[in-house]
Amino acid sequence: MNIDDLKGKKITVMGLGLHGGAVGTVRFLSEAGAKVTVTEIKSEEELTPSLEKLNDLKDVKYVFHQHRPEDFVKADMVVKNPAVPWSNKYIKLALDNKIPVEMDSSLFFKFCKNPIIGVTGTKGKTTTSSLIYEILKTAGKKPLKVGIGQTSVLDKLKDLKKETIVVFELSSWRLSALGHAKLSPQIAVITNIYPDHLNYYKTLDEYIKDKKNICLYQNKENSCVISLDNKILDDFSLEIKSHLIKFSKNKIVSGRGVYIEDGKIYSNNGIDEKKILDVSDIKLRGEHNLENVLAASAAAVAVGIDLASVKKAILGFGGVAHRLEMVREIDGVKYINDSAATTPEAAAAGICSFSESIVLIAGGSDKNLDMTQLAKAICEKTKSVIFLKGAATDKIISAMEKEDIGLEKHGFKTVETMDKAVELARMVAKKGDVILLSPGAASFGLFSNEFDRGDKFKAAVKKLK
Repeated sequence: MNIDDLKGKKITVMGLGLHGGAVGTVRFLSEAGAKVTVTEIKSEEELTPSLEKLNDLKDVKYVFHQHRPEDFVKADMVVKNPAVPWSNKYIKLALDNKIPVEMDSSLFFKFCKNPIIGVTGTKGKTTTSSLIYEILKTAGKKPLKVGIGQTSVLDKLKDLKKETIVVFELSSWRLSALGHAKLSPQIAVITNIYPDHLNYYKTLDEYIKDKKNICLYQNKENSCVISLDNKILDDFSLEIKSHLIKFSKNKIVSGRGVYIEDGKIYSNNGIDEKKILDVSDIKLRGEHNLENVLAASAAAVAVGIDLASVKKAILGFGGVAHRLEMVREIDGVKYINDSAATTPEAAAAGICSFSESIVLIAGGSDKNLDMTQLAKAICEKTKSVIFLKGAATDKIISAMEKEDIGLEKHGFKTVETMDKAVELARMVAKKGDVILLSPGAASFGLFSNEFDRGDKFKAAVKKLK
């Protein structure tokens, strides 16, 4: 498929939303000459921030408050929002009428002729993707970030050069579209798999099935980077047809891999073992970030980057926004933004990254996940908790009660605004403490998304005197 093929085509974009991804899709399709219809159940007023970014496009048609069957059966293509399930009746209507359904990820893969490093995982994919990008840049390559954090997708096609290597962060939703298109990146990186998005997926197996698309359609010339320390990934290895490059916090005795031994990170090409750097030199905090460094290093090995460049990039890498991000220190209290910890495992990892006494801000909306691990971490590692109101918060408190620690001794309060959460946390914290936002839950209800939640935390902290 070529971009020129879009010219004159009638394309329905299902879901504009307020997060920016669909805005980039609409602009790309319109500028490619397509006749675009955007269909949304939200009102024009609700969508004002997104519509303002597209007001210079005069040939885009909008349908508000509804989805109309004719927009899905009289189109040449439907492009759906990642959050819209494939089981949606309008998507099924399009497919039943032989109308191709795409997402920004599948279109990018079809249009892009450059090599793609795809990164997925329940935890760590943004940090790993960002570090891979920095390693490639340090090595003098021409990397391009796509879909990392809040960066857009289709508009990046215009930035591709002949020598560009794409680093693409792939959620399970975006991977579902690659599964429908039977496409995988040339280099696949899988950081880990834990239960997640079970408010969207009926079962954990469905979630895992979408994740597998990152390597399912690779060939023998491609490479797949995978953790040996994550139990769910054991089954993946059996289905991988490409070159396998493993990473682990323990020594890998056979095959190509990156691992830790005696406080040092090594790369083994299957014949020779070479040191990359000392673990103690890494700036990133936490065991989970150590896994991200291993994954990124293994991806660099797959590309053929020299180890000196890998080491230099890692030493200079300070992390990314909303992931154990140092916001400010006031009166000896550190304020840390870990808003991207949207699963209980991620929040527990964030909590366990500190030796200091922690005042935690956590909770929010439920994704139908088990909160036992997070409850244990809270009970064992924090001095106090300020909860953000939501169904997940109720589950965390219930799980804490089952830990039988004398919950009344582990003071907590529930609030509805970030300003109030920060205010109460500051009242509890003492010099030497850490105030940590690590929710372990989704953000919808009180915030637009986890980035909005993190931004509101940072704004509240910056207002403190």
